[in-house]
Amino acid sequence: MATYDEAANLERLVEALYALRVDGLQVLVIDDQSPDGTAALARRLRARWPGLRLIERSGPRGRGLAGKDGFLYALHDPAIERVVEMDADFSHQPQDVPRLLNAIQDADMAIGSRRVRGGADERTVARRWLDRQAALYARRLLRLPVEDANSGFRAYTRKALETIDPATLESVGPSLVLEVLYRASRAGLNIVETPVDLVGRKAGASKFSLARLAFSCFWILRLRYPRLKRLRLGA
Repeated sequence: MATYDEAANLERLVEALYALRVDGLQVLVIDDQSPDGTAALARRLRARWPGLRLIERSGPRGRGLAGKDGFLYALHDPAIERVVEMDADFSHQPQDVPRLLNAIQDADMAIGSRRVRGGADERTVARRWLDRQAALYARRLLRLPVEDANSGFRAYTRKALETIDPATLESVGPSLVLEVLYRASRAGLNIVETPVDLVGRKAGASKFSLARLAFSCFWILRLRYPRLKRLRLGA
């Protein structure tokens, strides 16, 4: 879980994840210099849940940079065979984690999808419309084989992460989820979609902005047309 100002959600979320009783579960928090004390809270929670791990990032901030650090951490530990990536605001619900883990028993990568039968998006009409348009843009331009291209709720096998090669990922911001999916698709990995319900956050402030969405759209162009990579934007 990449976090930025999620102190209002972190303890309840960690508690819910460990209540799933997934064998060998580690919860990794990659905190991106949150000013609200998210990292300090995570340090205190380790006394209650020894399996909780914390990376306190320094240097440039960014959802993509934090996600990359999480992937590299997972690959550094040879005992880790499966990885779930999720947000820390309860929009991705802990009870869906076992479903994603079950899905990669027969696949390399599973996407928690709002777009397949059984999935739902409970956010505002405006957010649903924007997300659908952005997903359609990404799917068509990058020829992605999934409906919910923008979902950041995912499960990976170790093979999938090794194939994606996180050390070479370039996205700084939320476009990381598209870069990873694009690499996985081009590599021929078996990608499945598993229905989940996406809900609006109940605590804390949303990090969404139209500027971040625009950066992600530009990053898609960079993926599709590599010559644009000389243009440096914080996507």
